[in-house]
Amino acid sequence: MDGAPSPPQSPPVTRGRGAPSNHRSTRFGLAQRIIDPDWLDDVGLIDGEQQRVRTSVTADHAKSIIARNTSPDIGFYQSINMYRGCEHGCIYCYARPSHAWFDLSPGLDFETRLFAKPDAAKLLVRELAAKNYAPAPIAIGTNTDPYQPIERDWRLTRDIIAVLAQYRHPLIITTKSDRIIRDIDLLAQMAEQNLVHVAISVTTLDNGLARTLEPRAPRPDRRLAAIAALSAAGIPTQVNISPIIPAITDSEMENILAVACEAGAYRASYILLRLPHEVAPLFREWLQAHFPDRAAKVMHIVQDMRGGRDNDPDFGSRMRGQGVWADLTRARFRRATRNLGLDQPAAPLNQQIFTAPERGGQLRLL
Repeated sequence: MDGAPSPPQSPPVTRGRGAPSNHRSTRFGLAQRIIDPDWLDDVGLIDGEQQRVRTSVTADHAKSIIARNTSPDIGFYQSINMYRGCEHGCIYCYARPSHAWFDLSPGLDFETRLFAKPDAAKLLVRELAAKNYAPAPIAIGTNTDPYQPIERDWRLTRDIIAVLAQYRHPLIITTKSDRIIRDIDLLAQMAEQNLVHVAISVTTLDNGLARTLEPRAPRPDRRLAAIAALSAAGIPTQVNISPIIPAITDSEMENILAVACEAGAYRASYILLRLPHEVAPLFREWLQAHFPDRAAKVMHIVQDMRGGRDNDPDFGSRMRGQGVWADLTRARFRRATRNLGLDQPAAPLNQQIFTAPERGGQLRLL
């Protein structure tokens, strides 16, 4: 019809990556820089097919490794992040905004320009040996995935687990990768002493959807196989449905819980979609690229459960949401977990057998 507005153009999609764009943040007063479309046209004319965006890893020589958390709605006090950025490329990742601190984009930069902390294990030994150190479970995988693809070569996660196993320190792991199976030897040893809990994240059972949501993460069936392998080795393993995305993955919740239970998961948890800071515009772009037919519906539900905003940063409600849709999701989850026996509380980890390293001593396992 003459005069009718044109439908919004779907943004381009970078093959094998999650974020459709690479805009930088302006939250910290840094200059906004975007890719020049004329340059992209020239690249296309010269090189033909779209060029792949390569992953780079920079060594980050940190001065400390244990971070402390005071958020009342997070169930751990201490955490370790061996990597900054994550090659899994999950479009919904709430850690994306952290790249803005380095004047890098929370978009493609977050999943392609990575940082690794090669001194992580040595720093951990030093901090565990501190005179005033009090043992409390250390969580890994709370910001970026400890088993993302670069872990194959850097092996920083295994080094951290080796340290904690040697000094009998409690550990919590969250991942969406079956690469964790590589470390079953150490984790089974810790499980015998009640020193470890593992959570495997499963967002969808649809391989096609997983490729767009989490382009470089292992397939859902491989994550379920990891749950089975860990559980068979005596390692307490739960399934984490995170995030639940309205009108895209929410219909799968009961099926995910059922197959995870069959695989051996002993409990379950969930988190509703969160869109802090730069994640919101990136997610909107992703919706327009992959689900233009329901983009408006998805964001309407998101805003309904976030008090009319794209994101609710308040403690407590940021994880569970509010309103009718959030209440319905909560009720469905409680009913399904109760019926499957997945509503078990997590047993407290053993903090009584920790043995501090000798100050100035060397790590025997590395």
